[in-house]
Amino acid sequence: MAAHTGTYAVVGVTLVAAVTAGCSGSGSHAGSGGPASAPTTVSGQNKPAPTESNPPGDIPDNQVYVSYRPTDGSFTGFTLKVPEGWARTSQGGTTAFTDKLNTVQVTAVSAAAAPTVGSVTNEVVPRLRSQVTKFSSPKVSEVNRQAGRVVLLTYQGDSAKDPVTGKVVRDAFERYAFHRAGHEVDVTLSGPVKADNVDPWRVVSDSFGWR
Repeated sequence: MAAHTGTYAVVGVTLVAAVTAGCSGSGSHAGSGGPASAPTTVSGQNKPAPTESNPPGDIPDNQVYVSYRPTDGSFTGFTLKVPEGWARTSQGGTTAFTDKLNTVQVTAVSAAAAPTVGSVTNEVVPRLRSQVTKFSSPKVSEVNRQAGRVVLLTYQGDSAKDPVTGKVVRDAFERYAFHRAGHEVDVTLSGPVKADNVDPWRVVSDSFGWR
């Protein structure tokens, strides 16, 4: 019995040594390819901005709209729904409603002829190109709204610098040209590119009516 016990002890020691050697061997093999690579880092300049669940410029789904009926200016014969609570400013023949990064701008002018895709392309686009910083991607088309057939111009441009942060936002614009009996009303909707404002802008542009 003692001989057998000694034999088992030798075998046990041999197995432990083999396992230990195997572990040591695998460790050195993993390191034989050279030093471990350092984690990849991305510089601040190239690092993508974090994806936000509520992108800047999104108008809330529960936004309330109120009727705007101009009482002064060169022409007052129209109505339009605008978001309730937005700040209102007027300059010349233009009235603007603004909240944070979004704006609804309304301009009434006299126009003997109705705007067309050609007239907006040849006259309005060059004018905006000289007025809007980094103006780009103009596209002119005719679309239907509740008030009838209108000329739509979409384009992009840079916003003015935020007076506090100095930040500039890339904006998308929709400009609707409504016309009737010698009067043209241009409704321009603007907000950050990729903001999900399709439905709010449709509410505003569909609400335009003559009176």
